[in-house]
Amino acid sequence: MIDKTISHYKILEKLGEGGMGVVYKAQDTKLDRVVALKFLPKHLLCEAEAKRRFELEAKSASALNHSNITTIYEINEVEGECFISMEYIEGQSIKKLIEEKTLSLKEILDIAVQVCEGLVIAHEKGIVHRDIKSDNIMVTSRGQVKIMDFGLAKLRGVSKVTKTGSTLGTAAYMSPEQARGEEVDHRTDIWSLGIVLYEMITGQLPFKSEYEQAVVYAILNEEPKAMMELRSEIPPELEQIVKKALVKNSDSRYQNVGDILFDLKKFESSISKAQFSSAKPQPSIAVLPFTNLSADKEQEYFCDGLAEEIINVLTHIEGLRVVARTSAFAFKGKHEDIREIGRKLSVETVLEGSVRKSGNRLRITTQLIKAADGYHLWSEKFDRNLEDIFAIQDEISLAIVENLKVKLLKGERAKLVKRRASDPNSYNLYLKGRFFFNQRKETSVKRSIQYYSQALEIDPDFALAYIGLAESYEVLGERRVLPRDTAFKQARSAAMTALQIDDTLSEVHVTLGTIKLFCDWNWAAAEQEFRRALSINPASPEAHHMYAHYLEFMGRFDAALAEMDRAMELEPVSPTINSCAVQVLFYARRYEEAIKQGNAALEMAPNFFGLYGWLGIAYVLNGMLDRGVEALKEGLQHLPADARLQALLGYAYAVSDREAGTKECLKQLSALSDKKFVDPYFVAWPYAALCDATTACMWLNKAYDEHSEWLPWLGVDPLLDNLRSDPRFEELLKKMGLEK
Repeated sequence: MIDKTISHYKILEKLGEGGMGVVYKAQDTKLDRVVALKFLPKHLLCEAEAKRRFELEAKSASALNHSNITTIYEINEVEGECFISMEYIEGQSIKKLIEEKTLSLKEILDIAVQVCEGLVIAHEKGIVHRDIKSDNIMVTSRGQVKIMDFGLAKLRGVSKVTKTGSTLGTAAYMSPEQARGEEVDHRTDIWSLGIVLYEMITGQLPFKSEYEQAVVYAILNEEPKAMMELRSEIPPELEQIVKKALVKNSDSRYQNVGDILFDLKKFESSISKAQFSSAKPQPSIAVLPFTNLSADKEQEYFCDGLAEEIINVLTHIEGLRVVARTSAFAFKGKHEDIREIGRKLSVETVLEGSVRKSGNRLRITTQLIKAADGYHLWSEKFDRNLEDIFAIQDEISLAIVENLKVKLLKGERAKLVKRRASDPNSYNLYLKGRFFFNQRKETSVKRSIQYYSQALEIDPDFALAYIGLAESYEVLGERRVLPRDTAFKQARSAAMTALQIDDTLSEVHVTLGTIKLFCDWNWAAAEQEFRRALSINPASPEAHHMYAHYLEFMGRFDAALAEMDRAMELEPVSPTINSCAVQVLFYARRYEEAIKQGNAALEMAPNFFGLYGWLGIAYVLNGMLDRGVEALKEGLQHLPADARLQALLGYAYAVSDREAGTKECLKQLSALSDKKFVDPYFVAWPYAALCDATTACMWLNKAYDEHSEWLPWLGVDPLLDNLRSDPRFEELLKKMGLEK
């Protein structure tokens, strides 16, 4: 087969084979990509059942679209050769990884979580894998997990294709019901996942023998050896998770993969918190915005940019907790006591400094201060030229690492001093762009585009400037300042250019993920980008924040809240992050918790008036109608032109049987639409509360036509629950790819 061309695939090499197929690496000559081809063995071609099972694999797997499941491109038959073309995965199977080394607890949890997330999607689609094993799960060099070979998958409503009395699956991973040849459901995958977990933790299978009959007997009648006997450092909580997955009675086992995922995430979080609160606390730092001592007050952009870049560099240092920009910059110009700043941000140390810039000359003064007592750990003064700015950043960052006794792992020093611009003038223009973008006003965002563009004229390979352009166009598109299609086309183009220049920047994957999430509605691709961003920089609050939104859209609220918790650890005083945590709780229908979180967030940021929307509507759905109406009205006093608040108030009036109030809110929304864009999604809320499904669905379809940024919440929005049984609503969910 090597060098032979089948259809438009040139066979390059053999990858492996099993009972249901032989797999080759091949070149797709049409699309110029490497693929994997799985062929049905010739001696089975005459068996109708085997061929039927082979086709079922392709149909089952092609119905799935998820970053942790191998993508199926096509099924075909050419010259008597029946094959599936699928994504080629470069990496190692879990089986190979286990043979090479003992996996760390972190590696085990990361792999297990990704496998669970893939299986959650498969089971939601009614697909049972039935052959989960360590040979069928690949891990790429970037740590991404891919579940392979849905060759034994079973769709709901498809007749049984196995021979009477025969069993499918590899014996050591079979569930008891599968070993008995009984009809199985998704719980058989849960058992097999438990076997894989046991194998990753201990390095061996729980049920093993040279003879298949003995393995089957052990599965049906024996209990596996306790994992702690084989690996003493394994926490008992993890042992309990595996034991619950390996209960022989399927009714007493975990009933869905989402429950395992929740327990694994909870365990992972408890481990992180235990490490954080141990006797030796994790080194932590907040980098405050540098004070501008220049005669030119417009040099503030340079001071902010210098601090922000140091933050960005330090976030890549493993073992160092760095407070993100928004929270650190919340203290700008407030002259608050260092000890109070340390307490509010929960950090041990604070870096502050000043900049005096005159022409091309810089004087930068920095102090690293112990927050508890104000003691100076390190200070330095730099008198340099502008072109030395990168060297100054490196010196400051490395001095912080040295003084905080953070151990640099292999390769981290190179990462720490990595240059992101080749010209100081380009870098200077980039800092101006960041300064104006961070103001988030329409005029300032437009101005940021000008500076980023000028930076790229000097340095066309400056990836961060392209990311800045993408973010700016994205904001202008969301706000409808520019035509949405035009803005997102520019954003996508800039982001893809940045990706081509440097795909190791976390920021570019966050930006691409956001575009795929809110513009393309490509859920699987968005998740892949966010996971890639987090694998590069686990300390990115924006990556955790945006990934939480994806999980929220998918109805995976426990995982979403775990991501928001991490984002809030990194951005403890960010109004946006805290507001989004309230939002996730609201969509999870945890209204009391949303109210508690909303009030805490308002206490922290009383002028963040958008919070009144989530707080008010949480009161309403928690049965506290008057409190809800009061909160929404208060929000509108501060933001009278806010269409979302107006629509939520209309909803609140409707469920309070105050139809006149709802009609007045709808009238106000109509008046607002004459002056600015009003998202049709908002208008659907009051009509849904009035049980006017026809009008509500009309507005939702209008939102679809206008590509509303709010439609991704369609599947989980409690304000639309009155519409869920309506065929028109179900059809819209289907068009969005959000049907359950």
